[in-house]
This record gives sequence, C-alpha cells and structure tokens, in this order.
Amino acid sequence: MIFKRFIKVLGILAVISFVFLAGAALYIKNYLPRIPLKPLTVELTKERIARGAYLANQLLSCIDCHSIRDYTKYAGPVVPGTEGMGGTVFDRSMGLPGKYISTNITPYELGSWSDAEIYRAITAGVGKENNALFQIMPYQIFGTLPDEEIYCVIAYLRTLKPLKSYVPPSVTDFPVNLFLNTMPAEGQPGEMPSEQDRIKYGEYLARIACKDCHTPQLKGKLIEEQAYRGDREFIMPGGKRVKSVDITFSSKGIGSWSADRFITTFKNYDPGTYVLVDVSGEGKNTIMPWTLYGGLKESDLTAIYSYLKSLPTE
Repeated sequence: MIFKRFIKVLGILAVISFVFLAGAALYIKNYLPRIPLKPLTVELTKERIARGAYLANQLLSCIDCHSIRDYTKYAGPVVPGTEGMGGTVFDRSMGLPGKYISTNITPYELGSWSDAEIYRAITAGVGKENNALFQIMPYQIFGTLPDEEIYCVIAYLRTLKPLKSYVPPSVTDFPVNLFLNTMPAEGQPGEMPSEQDRIKYGEYLARIACKDCHTPQLKGKLIEEQAYRGDREFIMPGGKRVKSVDITFSSKGIGSWSADRFITTFKNYDPGTYVLVDVSGEGKNTIMPWTLYGGLKESDLTAIYSYLKSLPTE
C-alpha cells in the first residue's frame, strides 16, 4: 500500500514537472526576448556618416563580419564588392553550437527596418521579427557604447550600396536553442571618454577592438583577471586552430615594444597601401583582421598602446 502511494506521488510529481517545463519552454519560445522598441529617428548628417564609416569599417568590425572574407589572402580581407551583403558562415567546424550566417546589412535588407529596430539589434541582440541573435554578434559590447556611436553606425549603413543577396536563416543546435531567447538583454549605454584622457579613451577602444579576442574564456565567459593575456583559441575556416597572443606588457607579451613599433605594426597593413599576400598554397594565416585595424587612426592606436601599457604585468 505504501509502495503504491509512493509510485502515485512520483507520478503526480512527474506530471507537475512536465507541465512546468513545458510551460517554461512555451514561455521562452513565444514570449522572449522582450526588449521594447524605443522611438528613434537618426538624422543622416555628414559628421555621423563619416564617424559611422570609421566605426563600421574599422573599430567595430561590422563590415568585416557582414561581408565575404578571402582567406586565400593573409588576414582574410573583405572581398571587394561584398561589403555588407552578409553570407559569412560561422558554424560547428569553428566550435559553435549551430550554423550562423551573417546577415545583409545594406539597404537591400535594412531598407525595411526602422532605426529603432536596427538600434535594438545592435545593442540588445534582437532582430526585426523579435528573434534572438546568437552572441557571435557582440551586442553585449555594443550595448555599452554611447548611443551617439550607434546612431553614427545606423546613419552610415543607410548610405551603403544596396547589394542583393539571399542569406539563409541561422540555426542553433539543441540544447542551446532552448534558452537562446533568454540571452538578449537591453543595452546599457555608457559615456564617451575624452580623447585627451589617453588611458580612459584607450580602454574604451581596447574594450571594443581587442579584449574579446585577446582574453581567454571559460565556459563561454571571459576570464576577466586574465584580460588581454591572449591564449583564446579560434578554429579558422579549414579547421586550423590558432590562439590569440598576449598583448599586455608582460615578458610574454609586448613588453619590449615601443609606441612607434606598435603603431607601425598596424600601419603596415593600412588598407590604402597594403599589398595583399596570397597564402593559398601555404596554409599559414591568421584570424586577426590586420587590414581592418590597419585603418585605425594613429591617435587611436596610441591611445590603445597607452592603455595596454598601464595594465599590471603580473
């Protein structure tokens, strides 16, 4: 009799658990993410478009990811004529839980998006159809930038040449797909530091351009106490594994580098002057988008150098 009651109780608990889990799954699937759209109209001024071009093409890497990169050339430069059309694949061969394809961000696609929808996608990770974007899109970082920086990017994207392309929807594998909708979060825009404060301004730039790749991860989270110490592994197209380097001023990093060497290293890859190197027959390449960051202003590179030099080496 006691055993039968026990089995009955277990059955009831199982049903309750099933109903709870099913309800939670339906809620997550149908009601999340819940990031509201804010009224927004971005004025397309010359200043915004110019700043947006710099951000999208250099600092934020928007065009780099949302174009086709040619990995037969060193550092995988963007294929001319594909700027913003999307189509780059990030998939399971790169250690990701699914197949993610960068979207078309030219007016061919974004022409039907409002400024508010673009802003929400960039800063909160929510698409036009209220779909959650996987975190390969670094909206967690972009959501901390001053609003004006995002407005500049939106203004610039509106000026791109409309490039027609069909981009298949991205797919997230089980079980990550069960909680993908819980990942987006409303952005928390910060303040723009003064360019005169080289350390704070350099920190701002380095956090955007350097930190994510040059900091090791544990279970998908950056190990903050090892920030900028490299050793994060990436799987390149073709399966080759590479690791980011230490860019602190420790003995294992760039401790012997002068500011001039730091700046020159980047400027050697200035997209206006750099002659692309064919590596198709060697298999030796890098995930570091040198031709992207080679276009950074020398003053910005100096600020990044100043910040990195200010970090503790031990």
